[in-house]
Amino acid sequence: MALDIKKFISRFIEEARDHLGRLTQGLVDLEQGVDVEQINSLFRSAHTLKGSSRMLKLESITQVAHSLEDLLSAMRDQRLGSSEEVSALLYQAVDTLTDQIEALEAKGEVATLTESQLGFCKQLTALAENPDLLKTSAKNEKPESIVATAEPISTETQPNADKPALKTSDTVRIKLSKLEELIKLMGELVSNHAGMRELAATARYLEKQAENKSNSYLDMQQFSRNIREAVLSQEDLMQELHDKTLQMRMLPLGIVLDSASRLVRDMARSLDKQVECRIQGSEIELDRQMIDQLADPMIHLLRNALDHGIETPAEREKKDKPARGLIQITARQDSGWVVLDILDDGAGLSLEAIRDKALKKNLVTETDLAEMSDQEVTDLIFLPGFSTSAMITEVSGRGVGMDVVKRSIVDELQGVISVRTQPGKGSCFTLRLPLSLAKMRVLLIGAAGQELGFTAQYIAELLSVSEAELIKVADRDAVIIRNEFVPVVKLADLINLPATTKQTKRRLASNKKELLLLVIRVHTEKLALIIDDLLDERDLVIKQLPEHLQSNTLISGMVTTGQNSLVSLLHVPYLLAKARKVRGAGKNESKTVGQQLRKRILVVDDSLNTREIERDVLEAWGYQVTLAEHGQDGLDKARAEVFDAVLTDVEMPIMDGFTLTAHLREEESYKDKPIIIITSRAKESDRRRGIEVGADAYIVKGSFDQNSLVDTLKILLD
Repeated sequence: MALDIKKFISRFIEEARDHLGRLTQGLVDLEQGVDVEQINSLFRSAHTLKGSSRMLKLESITQVAHSLEDLLSAMRDQRLGSSEEVSALLYQAVDTLTDQIEALEAKGEVATLTESQLGFCKQLTALAENPDLLKTSAKNEKPESIVATAEPISTETQPNADKPALKTSDTVRIKLSKLEELIKLMGELVSNHAGMRELAATARYLEKQAENKSNSYLDMQQFSRNIREAVLSQEDLMQELHDKTLQMRMLPLGIVLDSASRLVRDMARSLDKQVECRIQGSEIELDRQMIDQLADPMIHLLRNALDHGIETPAEREKKDKPARGLIQITARQDSGWVVLDILDDGAGLSLEAIRDKALKKNLVTETDLAEMSDQEVTDLIFLPGFSTSAMITEVSGRGVGMDVVKRSIVDELQGVISVRTQPGKGSCFTLRLPLSLAKMRVLLIGAAGQELGFTAQYIAELLSVSEAELIKVADRDAVIIRNEFVPVVKLADLINLPATTKQTKRRLASNKKELLLLVIRVHTEKLALIIDDLLDERDLVIKQLPEHLQSNTLISGMVTTGQNSLVSLLHVPYLLAKARKVRGAGKNESKTVGQQLRKRILVVDDSLNTREIERDVLEAWGYQVTLAEHGQDGLDKARAEVFDAVLTDVEMPIMDGFTLTAHLREEESYKDKPIIIITSRAKESDRRRGIEVGADAYIVKGSFDQNSLVDTLKILLD
């Protein structure tokens, strides 16, 4: 009886993927330094692929794996050393094997090697037998030399070769121990269900007893106790079953990240750039559903890093950078979240180019742009249709990439995305994602008689404050939370919820002056929402909005609570944007006061909320305000142009307020300019230090009064 080889093909594909992943990661590690054991591991993977493919009569795969094995054998025997040329050849061999495995999965067979592929295999074997070929090619510097074979080979075996993609598998491997745990839990549930059936029989018995009007109080009491215990037991079992099942769907990020190295190499080659891709943390696990949806935003970020970020080798050498650029993808776990950093050492984002494009596309006004911080300007890249690319290419420049990324990460994956950049040194995009969308931590609250929900990643804290602790800033409420001004707004007013009769009666009956504040946050921006009740906090399954509601920007999803009632999840980025609009409208109305002053003030604080609130106060009195994010940023802006006065916090990164004040006093332009320190530090020693470094006034945030600030500024400026 003939052996049916096709039955073993799927098993071979899964095994091959594992070995290709090890080969790819091993080559990345090899570039950092030669390790004998690492070379041995690579050799074993190539040898296994050769042997397995030969058994299944997959001759094309066998030929490439054999050539790769020859080259690794020469390195293992130290006849051939590691170099950039050798690494390029090794990567190309692994890429060829990857193409072949993908073609095998798609078509069930592998095409015969083309002439160029056969030639490539022969060159690998020739180099393994005669390592001096590399020296000869380097001396001759001819295009037809062995080094030149690191160019792309035919992609006729690769499906969708013209469309970059991060590949994922449609199968999941499950450890036998996990499967046994699941079966055991199912057995527990069956047993528990039998107990529930007995309780149902008891309920029928008690119903008959009640019909006979017998004294069944004690029976009812016992029954109530039994059913409560049964329900709690069932709940624990269902929770454990859900967790175990979810764990089976958790897969390492390497499934999507391992193919990123190849994607970067292919795109870099098409752009005539030299780029190294390093991946760390690929063993971190994420829900398979999340991994599948992560591929597209990752491709957009890698495209932008290659096209906009990494310079050409000639440009990098002019900037005293290595000709070879770096893209680094790092994954780490932070409590119940996975954090992904996509970093490049390229040119960084040009803030001037972003400002110019935003004005040309009428995305913002000149007035709004002048008031934006550097971080706010940077975040403009996420607006729909925004692109700083001068030319539309196959790689980028269509103005859809970053908008797609934000929508995918924030709306579809319930995550958070942020970017930081340094001109000339590169950019880093950070993605913060929940482990799974199957279940998320949700806070349920009450506002204006409505039950609403917030997902945990947007919640900074909950606190109760007295009305007396609120301060009035530019006709708006704010609260001071650990050295930071945070705007306060009633949630019901912000989203226009009508007050119910029940709510009005309860408010009249209560004499409490305490306010329950829910502080929400996106990146560094915070907003304190006044809510009525804190109802519950639990893990819930989030349901997507039906198609006819998906355009509603206020609601991000729905959850089901007891009695099958639906609760809307509020979209926090929308709430913050709406609060900014309300604040902007109020600010425009108040700008008529003191318009003739137009003194220029520099406000330095690392808290976005504090900077915005202080700006609102000063602009309401007609001052022209410039913002700085920390001491060094403030010093740079103060040296670039002269301000009439400086307001600064003390506790800031990079440079604190005391150091900033001391540096400013050394500048000729600021020897006599008013400098006011506004901080939460109330100790007398801090006050003395502020005066010693040259501050003209020291205001404690805990006793902040906007009139006092304005009066102090007027006195110092007169």
